[in-house]
Formats: sequence, structure tokens, C-alpha cells
Amino acid sequence: MRRRPESSSTAPDTSAKKSSGTSKTDEEAKLNHGIQIRTARRSGFSWLTLFAVIVYSSWAVYQYQYENLPVPLTAEQAGKRGFSEVAAMKHVKALTELGPHTIGSDAIELALQYVLAELENIKKTAHWEVDVEVDLFHVNVGATRLDSGMFVDRTIIYSDLDHIVLRMLPKYAPEARENAILVSSHIDTVFSTEGAGDCSSCVSVMLELARGISQWAHGFKNAVIFLFNTGEEEGLSGAHSFITQHPWSTTIRMAIDLEAMGIGGKSAIFQAGPHPLAVETFASVAKYPSGNIIFQDIFSSGVINSATDFQVYREVAGLSGLDFVYADHGAVYHTKNDKLKLLKSGSLQHLGENMLAFLLQIATSSHLSKANATVDDIQSSHDTAVYYDILGQYMVIYRQRFANMLHSSVILQSLLIWTTSLLMGGSTAAVSLAFSCLSNILMWIFSISFSVLAAFILPLISSSPLPYLSIPWLVLGLFAAPAFLGALTGQHLGYLVLKRYLSNVYAKRKQLSPAIQADLIKLETERWLFKAGSLQWLVLLVVGTYYNIGSSYLALVWLVPPAFACAKTSIVLSTCILFALSLAVVFSGIIPPFTEETARAVNVVHVVDTTGGFGEKPNSYISLFSFTPGKFTKEVEEIKEGFVCGRHEAIDYVTFSVKYGCLTYDGTKEGWDESNIPTLDVVKDINGDKRITQVKIDTKRSIRWFLAINTEEIEDFTFNVGLEELVAADGKRSIDGWHTIQASGGKNAPTKFELTLFWLQNSTRRSDKMVQSEQRPLLRIRTDLPGVVTPKVETVLEKLPPWYSLFGKSTSPHTLSFLSSLPIDF
Repeated sequence: MRRRPESSSTAPDTSAKKSSGTSKTDEEAKLNHGIQIRTARRSGFSWLTLFAVIVYSSWAVYQYQYENLPVPLTAEQAGKRGFSEVAAMKHVKALTELGPHTIGSDAIELALQYVLAELENIKKTAHWEVDVEVDLFHVNVGATRLDSGMFVDRTIIYSDLDHIVLRMLPKYAPEARENAILVSSHIDTVFSTEGAGDCSSCVSVMLELARGISQWAHGFKNAVIFLFNTGEEEGLSGAHSFITQHPWSTTIRMAIDLEAMGIGGKSAIFQAGPHPLAVETFASVAKYPSGNIIFQDIFSSGVINSATDFQVYREVAGLSGLDFVYADHGAVYHTKNDKLKLLKSGSLQHLGENMLAFLLQIATSSHLSKANATVDDIQSSHDTAVYYDILGQYMVIYRQRFANMLHSSVILQSLLIWTTSLLMGGSTAAVSLAFSCLSNILMWIFSISFSVLAAFILPLISSSPLPYLSIPWLVLGLFAAPAFLGALTGQHLGYLVLKRYLSNVYAKRKQLSPAIQADLIKLETERWLFKAGSLQWLVLLVVGTYYNIGSSYLALVWLVPPAFACAKTSIVLSTCILFALSLAVVFSGIIPPFTEETARAVNVVHVVDTTGGFGEKPNSYISLFSFTPGKFTKEVEEIKEGFVCGRHEAIDYVTFSVKYGCLTYDGTKEGWDESNIPTLDVVKDINGDKRITQVKIDTKRSIRWFLAINTEEIEDFTFNVGLEELVAADGKRSIDGWHTIQASGGKNAPTKFELTLFWLQNSTRRSDKMVQSEQRPLLRIRTDLPGVVTPKVETVLEKLPPWYSLFGKSTSPHTLSFLSSLPIDF
């Protein structure tokens, strides 16, 4: 609504004065002479039309940005030097037909044989001027400890791993072998899936890339190394063993990792840098550039509890590069639905064509050695890159140094404007700014509160607190709509407070008529809300610039609050209707929270517990739990295997604890043997100036185990495999008073180890029996027997609803686990 004065020749609106029935003083009449108020009114239909256009436009942008995939090419269409999705899909089919291929399984050996055979064929058909080397690399044993991510402050031990490495370079330019680009992905899967997306699709893309590169490499200045590793799903072991033990690793100057956290879709840059050469090269040549630094910032913040091999290449080897990820349909991640038929057509073509163009460019570059600068040097010089794509067609990229200059310029100008504005406005301006900032604070508080309230309502009307998994767009109605309503509510409350304050200020000014004064107050209130939004943007920009957050370019939140202040009743009503309809859909059960293709991830574990929590003798039970929130009440009624659900005494799986789940003791005495229970035997306990205890660990048949060491009692430790000291006493850190060792390996992995513990000087060790029951144990261990399904577990799995799926991750148990411990007063 806007009022504007007309020219002095315009006659006053006397009829309006008469109808108002108010008398004006001569001074007011003279002041307001020639002013005509015109109100621009828009119908509710106009606002709804605008809202519909915005929604449709957003949908169109989403479809073009994320759903627009290239047409798959056949081998004939791609030619000898191109990339064919049809050819790559044959590899995906062959690998997924093997079923889950975890390390130590027969299936992983078959997968390795398949990849090796395909690489040998590529070697035979390569260009005659291209030197192709294929190496089957075996790793006996190794250990690592990462400084960040989900494996932070955890010791990871691996053994008996096999990887396949392929190197290509010009036959008549042997100097090219001194500088290499690494392209890496993993062959192994978790036990619960055949791994079409994670990561048979990646391996297949690499095989097809290797075939194409073998016809181009004679013109390269740098070598290209393809690493097909195993052990990624068990703690990034494959990447670490290659980087630390393979002789070719010293020649690598750049690392490219291919990953999947869903199945198909566009493969986007998930992480880049720290040196900008890789992402700048990709942006300049990729046919379908896709990536945004927002994802990198979110991942680096730890919000996403996951890790990729790129962390090893960056953190351990100090390499720069790119990390690509498939993230479409993330609900199938590590479940039975990560299967071939759900892999979206065009996904492999998208990644393959982008990667082929990138490798052809970077392999002929003479600047590759520059990308091997240390991570600390690059980050301290602010020479990292800010990048984001526009509709998957163009990629904007600039250096962090330029971003800081740009942001600082805007910050300084904004501060100058704000300072001038506050000085000229005096105390009124300062108070108005304070109230408008209060409006923004209320906006965020109410927005978050309304969303949290919606989250509390959902379990009351739905069988699952996550009813949107099968239809992700329900999130808009269930959470975005209440968040928007909350923002409107908070904004409006602040608006009313500010408006009342300005009314008191303007009441002291007698020169204006009440009608004009009311309009000016309204306009001034909206102006200050807009300014507060601008200040909010300024604060976000200052913080982002200070911490060198690449996604600071998105600090445009200031555009939103003013729009809230002008929101119309029709928009509010439409949002309420959207929220109500979404709740109705959930309550009615028209759309189930889970389907056979979007299954609920669960774990069914036969536990043999010897920790003493349930008695002195081993206790055997079946544990049913899920990392997805929600109860199992209806499901266990259908299964009818004696399950009791609730918050029992927490089950400690060493790497995590289950506080809510279902247990049954019926028929759990079969399928396991006491000879498989791991042992922790103290062989020496020396009490001198420093107490030292030696413990022999025997994991029996298990090649996958987890050991937690109580760091409230133990200062440090060493870990030996045979006569080899694998982990030295080097001052280890802990989380919540525990340091965890995670171990896995192949069929011939060792099962007997020696642990030497160095106690703290002020150890709390006591012999009081009453205290013993309250003390945490000195050691806790869990061993898994991969591939073993007991009769009771098999019965439960057969009775699970089709919309349930076993879930696997590097820290979760398999279907048979043994728990044991060593008390402090052993």
C-alpha cells in the first residue's frame, strides 16, 4: 500500500473530508491540502495465483536441476573413446548378481576376480602406445587413526585385504609415471545389500572409464591410476592401506573418489580441494557440472555421520582432489533396496561423461604437481575454492581470497550505512532497530518451535514418526508449512511491538492527520523490518567470512523477513490448509511411511552376552532395534516370537547403545557355541612405579570385532599382532571415557592379539564389592560372525514385513554377536 502526493494543482478531495466526519484545524488542513490517498488493493485470487506460480516455478527448477539426466549411450554410439552407460550397466548387473560382498566373504573374491578379468581385457585392447599395468595388491595388516569424522579418535585395524590397481601412461613418456591422478572407489558392500548404488555403480563407471582412457592415454603428460579397493565399509581401510603401503602411492598428486549415499541421480561434487585446481578444471570441461560447496560445509560440520575414502586421501596423504557422490533416493542406503532395478537411467552416463572430460583435461596438464601443496598451506593462504552450479549447466567458481575481499567490501559498506543511519536517527532509530531485531529473533524461535511441535504430533497420529520417507515431498506440508506459519507468527508479534512503539513516537507529532500518520507508521515499521533482515544477513556474512565458510554466499536471508511482514491472509490460509492436508494424509494412512522399495532399516541380532549384566552364565537373546525412530508394537504382534518391546536396560554394542528395542529369549539356545565366545585373559599385571597389564585377546572365529578401553583408568596402550607392534603408545584420545579399536579383515585375518595397558597414576581401582557393580569395566568387546544366521534369527527375518530391511554400517552388528568384558578388579 503506497500513498503519494499529487501536484499542487490537484484539488483536494472534499467529499472524503465530509464523509470522514472529522474537523481539521486550519493548520492541519493547510498541511494536508493537495494530498490524496490511493490504495492499491489485490484480491485474494491474485495472491493465490502468485503463490501457485512460485510453487510451480520451484518445482520446474528442481526437476531441471536434479531430475534432468542425459540419455544413456550404447557402446556403438559412444565409440572406442567415449563412455557408454549401457556397457557400464552390464558390470553393475554382474556385480549385484553376486549378492552382498563383504570383506572375508566368498562373494568378494568373485567380485575381485570379475574386476581383474575386465581390466586384463582392457589391457589387451588398449592403444598400442599406452602402457597398462594391472596389480593385484595384497595387504597383510595395518592400522590407522583419523583426526576427524565418524572415526575420530578410534583405532582401526585391518588385515588380509586385496585390492586391484590399474595404471595407464604413455609408453614413450616414462616420466609421466612420476605424477599421477588417482581415481578410486570400493568393491565391498555391507552385509545387508547387493550394493547396486554403493558402490557397484562407481566400480562400473571406473571400468568403462578405464576402457575409454586406454584409447587416449598415449597423449597424456601424467599417469592415471584406478584403485578398486576393499574395506571401505569397515573403516576406510582399503584407501588407507593403499596410500600407506603401495609403491605407486608416492606418485599420486591428485585423488578423485567416487561414492554413493543413495542410488543414482546426478553425481555431484560432495567435497573438493583444498587446492582449487581439480574443481576449476572440472568446472571448465564438465558437460553436466553438478556440485555445491554447501554440501561440503554441511559434511565438514559433522551433521552427516558418514565418511568416504576422500578423507583418507586428504587427511593422511595430504592430497587435493574431488569427491563425487550419488545421493538420490537416500532412504535405500545400505538396505536391501540398493538394487539394480532402482538405479535411475542416465545416472552412470552423467558421471561417466563428466569424469571422462575431466580426466582427459587434467591428465594432459603440466600443473598437476602444484595440486600437491599441503592442506595447511592452502587453507592458511585462503586459496580454496567456492563453487556452485546453476541448473546443472554452468558452474560458478572463484577463490576464497576473492570471496573474502567481496564479502569484506560489502560488510564495510553496510557498517558505514548502518552507522550513518543510527547517528542520524538518534535514540528513536536505535530503539526501532532493537525492536526489529527482536522481531527476527521471534521469527526464528516460533519457526523452530512450530516445526518441533509438528514432530511431536506425528507419532501420535502415525505408526512412524517419519511418515514422509516413502513420499519425501510430505516434508513440505509437515514441517516447512508449520515453520513458515511460525515465522509469520513471530514476525507479526515483533511487528506489533514495533508498531506500538512508533505510534507513541508519532503521537507527539501533531502536524499530520490520523489517517496519514497511521499509514506512515505502517510503512516505517515495514522499513525497519527490512533493515533488520539486512542486519541479519550482515551478521551471517561476517561470521561466514571470519571462518572462511564457502557457502557464505547464501547469506541472503535478509530477503525473507520483509516478505513475512507483508504476508496476506490468503497465503496464511493456504499454508494452514497445506499443513492440515498433510496431517490428514498421514492420519488416514493413505500413504504408508514405508514401502517395499523404501523400507525401514532394522537390525535383528542374536546376542550372546557374557558381560554379567544378566547373570554369570552366558545369556542368549534376539535383539530387534532400528536407527530409524519409531516403535515395533504392531510388528512384533504379527511376528509372534515372544518379543517384549520397551526401554529395557540398554544393550551396549561397544560402538553404541540400544535404549529402545525388542527382546526375546524364546528358542535362542541354538545356532551358536560357547567356543566362539571371545576371551580377555590377563597374563601379566605389574605394579611398580607405573602399573602395566598385559591382556591376551582371542576373538575365536571372528574377523570383525570391536574393543573399548576405559580411559578413565588407562592412560595409553600398545597393540601387537604376533611379534609386530601394530599400535604404539603415542597418547591416544578418547570419547566419553572410551577409546575404541575397530578391526576387520579377510578370511585369513588373525584372531589372537596382545594388548598392553598403561594405567593412570590416579586410577580409581577399588575392591569394594558394592563399588564393583557400579564401576565401568576395564575392557568391553563385541565380536561378529559375518554370514552366520541362527535358526531363531532366520525365523524372525522370514516374518518381518516386506517394508523392513536389515541395515548395515561399519559400526553396527551382524546377525550373530558375542559380548564380553573384563572388569577393573579382574
